[in-house]
Amino acid sequence: MTEYLFGLVTDYGVWVIFASTFLSCLLVPMPSSLMMLASGAMAAVGDMVLWQVAASAFAGAVLGDQSGYQIGRRAGAGLHRLTKGSHSRQQLLERAHTTVDKHGGIGVFLSTWLFAPLGPWVNMVAGATRLSWPRFTLWDTLGETIWVTIYVGLGFAFSTSFSAVGEILSNAIGFVTSLAAAIALGAWLLHRAKRAKKHT
Repeated sequence: MTEYLFGLVTDYGVWVIFASTFLSCLLVPMPSSLMMLASGAMAAVGDMVLWQVAASAFAGAVLGDQSGYQIGRRAGAGLHRLTKGSHSRQQLLERAHTTVDKHGGIGVFLSTWLFAPLGPWVNMVAGATRLSWPRFTLWDTLGETIWVTIYVGLGFAFSTSFSAVGEILSNAIGFVTSLAAAIALGAWLLHRAKRAKKHT
């Protein structure tokens, strides 16, 4: 996988980085984080230019998020069709709704880097719920700046062991997302228990 990623970046340069971050923000399964790590590592050894790598990753991510927001704005009611027949997707969509409803712009910000698996869903839900576009854009841009800086920066700093760094980061993000889901579920169950107690 590592050699394949290096080969893609070597053959297509910043365009493949742009495409990977753009598509990953539109629910297309792409190893965008690993692509950024790989390109950061190649910039460290002089095969690529660091600012071009960062700029292409950032542009792809922001444009992908903006596209997701516009999709949600135009077809908000149809979002539930995307989750039909997939329990995991239904859960992600419900969490995205909760994130936007409770936290608004901060939720968008955190979904771009800390809770990355929620990101594409949050973008579409933000559009569907008519979250202000300037507010969405502000928080999204700030979040994507952090996401790109973390992965490209770590690839650049740890160019000799970027695959190990990628695995550690992937596990950490998975843990944080699972923890957030568990906390949200606990809060929901507590709320339901209080309501049931009140009615009885």
